[in-house]
Amino acid sequence: MLKKTSKPPMPSLMVEQKGAVDEEVDFDPSAPPPFRIAEIRAAIPEHCWVKSPWRSMSYVARDVVIVTGLIALAVHFSKYWIFWPFYWVAQGTIFWAIFVLGHDCGHGSFSNNPTLNNVVGHFLHSSILVPYHGWRISHRTHHQNHGNVEKDESWVPLPEKIYKRLDYSTKFLRYKIPFPLFAYPLYLWSRSPGKTGSHFNPYSDLFQPNERKCVMTSTICWTLMVAILLLLSNIFGPIQMLKVYGIPYLIFVMWLDVVTYLHHHGHEQKLPWYRGKEWSYLRGGLTTVDRDYGWFNNVHHDIGTHVIHHLFPHIPHYHLVEATKAAKPVLGKYYRDPKKSGPIPCHLIANLVRSINQDHYVSDTGDIVFYQTDSKLNGSYTGKDE
Repeated sequence: MLKKTSKPPMPSLMVEQKGAVDEEVDFDPSAPPPFRIAEIRAAIPEHCWVKSPWRSMSYVARDVVIVTGLIALAVHFSKYWIFWPFYWVAQGTIFWAIFVLGHDCGHGSFSNNPTLNNVVGHFLHSSILVPYHGWRISHRTHHQNHGNVEKDESWVPLPEKIYKRLDYSTKFLRYKIPFPLFAYPLYLWSRSPGKTGSHFNPYSDLFQPNERKCVMTSTICWTLMVAILLLLSNIFGPIQMLKVYGIPYLIFVMWLDVVTYLHHHGHEQKLPWYRGKEWSYLRGGLTTVDRDYGWFNNVHHDIGTHVIHHLFPHIPHYHLVEATKAAKPVLGKYYRDPKKSGPIPCHLIANLVRSINQDHYVSDTGDIVFYQTDSKLNGSYTGKDE
């Protein structure tokens, strides 16, 4: 087993493979790569960088039509309880797909027109209770600092000193399934432990003074959506709105938390996090992980194709698969092929559970660090700290 320390691992690593004995892997994922980001950029065909607003809008139209159609079916079949679980999963999944398109607007990969990006982004994200600019800006911070323990913004590991100051209830909610799968709304309100600010407050330290008007606009749009939901609840009843909107919203949150977590955690081989001089944009981006979601790859706009997206967030989602294929010869072993999924990505459950049970904090010292496990938190976990 790989011992988690603040030092880089030895070139010969041992990784645990489920159902098999440990095997030696002659590759150090924390070693500086022998290529530059410009070489990856040059390997990607030029047409992969072209943004088509018409094509992007066609995906918006597709998802809006599906959402509307599912609501119509819910109205028609509302008396049949057996229908509702299928509706909840389907509608929550499309809410997640809508989030991904709004995410593309925030990156500018939706189109070259900032006004179109912002209008569509507000429409999509506000409809699923996401403050568009507030989240867009914090997500930009995440991309600019991916893999950096001190500056990353999304699912960033806690240093040991901060982790040990958390009370048990906070640790329990953060590291015990299913609670982490519903973390996103709380993150929007108060960020992660050790960080301050809110995505709704224009004066939060998340934002620069020149961004405050944008954040205020998004918070107003979010508030209007809440008002619309309350009005609809008054008209149709809170139980009906819970069934039509509330439970799909929770399914969407689960999708968001699972997918974003697995982009940066749960790989079979421990991947590094960086501090100080050891971090670079390229090295941080290479710690992201692609995932295969089977039937859902197309449904949620290939968001599982994540390594190239992290390095080049302006590439439209409909070119990510081709761009990744072109970049793989340059990336070599720094690219980890995702395990192929069946129609339903059930294989990812084991990765998620194992990682949440084991990946708790990183050392306070060292410029290259790996996750460590709090064995006291997991009474049922009998493995040794890695």
